[in-house]
Amino acid sequence: LLQKQLEGHGIADIDITLEDAALRKLIRFYTREAGVRQLERNIGKVVRKVAVKVASGKKGPFVITEADITEFLGPEKFHYGVAEEQDEVGVVTGLAVSGFGGDILPIEVSLSEGGGKVTLTGSLGDVMRESIQAALTYARANARSLGLEPAIFDKVNIHVHVPDGATPKDGPSAGIGMATAIISAFTQRPVRRDVAMTGEVTLRGKVLAIGGLKSKTIAAHRAGITTVLLPKDNAKDIPELPDSIRQGLTLIPVSHLSEVLDIALLDNGSTPFSVDDSSNGTLNMPVPAISGGTAVPPVHAAKP
Repeated sequence: LLQKQLEGHGIADIDITLEDAALRKLIRFYTREAGVRQLERNIGKVVRKVAVKVASGKKGPFVITEADITEFLGPEKFHYGVAEEQDEVGVVTGLAVSGFGGDILPIEVSLSEGGGKVTLTGSLGDVMRESIQAALTYARANARSLGLEPAIFDKVNIHVHVPDGATPKDGPSAGIGMATAIISAFTQRPVRRDVAMTGEVTLRGKVLAIGGLKSKTIAAHRAGITTVLLPKDNAKDIPELPDSIRQGLTLIPVSHLSEVLDIALLDNGSTPFSVDDSSNGTLNMPVPAISGGTAVPPVHAAKP
């Protein structure tokens, strides 16, 4: 693409080097597409900047750096998600894929005193809404084994939000993420910030296969995630992942939601939401435990 643009601008004989870091920045922060059309246009913009320098009498060789990309193309146009900075209650890092590739999918659950109302926001499609209902039903059906009182679900309002709100989202693969976020919110156990997950969940807690594993794991690695939970039925796809992904991530196949909870939730001695039978069923709302922090090292996003 670079040589094509050099020839098109009449400076094919000029020695121009585009550093690898500059190319990565160009691809990551200035394009979002399935093909290379926008990338070619941006390379053309860079070449035109160099052509102006040549026309003004400057001679090569020219080395295009990361700083030059910002100077030539302006502020970054696109941004990708990064891992959470701390372990949080009710916040899970899911994984998603679209026509532009993969990205992380933050899932947030907040509880408030109420009568069992469920609010879903974030431009969620019908399949994702059904996935949330399945996750909630699993939590209700297994309340006691999770250390919860079944009556608690009728004493709180549940709000599930998936940022950003303007982007439509759908599909069942966030099921285990939804279930983990809901259970984390009720039990007040923080979710590990270095863990991302993908998988459909059934009413019995089984984890079903998903698509787009390659794009999702690339997104997780880019975001600074170190551990990815995926359906056991997708374990056969792991050998097809790039070496950098298989070496840079701990990939853990799971077959049941209980395995997900054992890995993703931290035990920080928190007190779950409960109902006080001595005061006519009054809701006991614990102070949220924000960080479980000691067992998990800081997470850093991969360099551009």
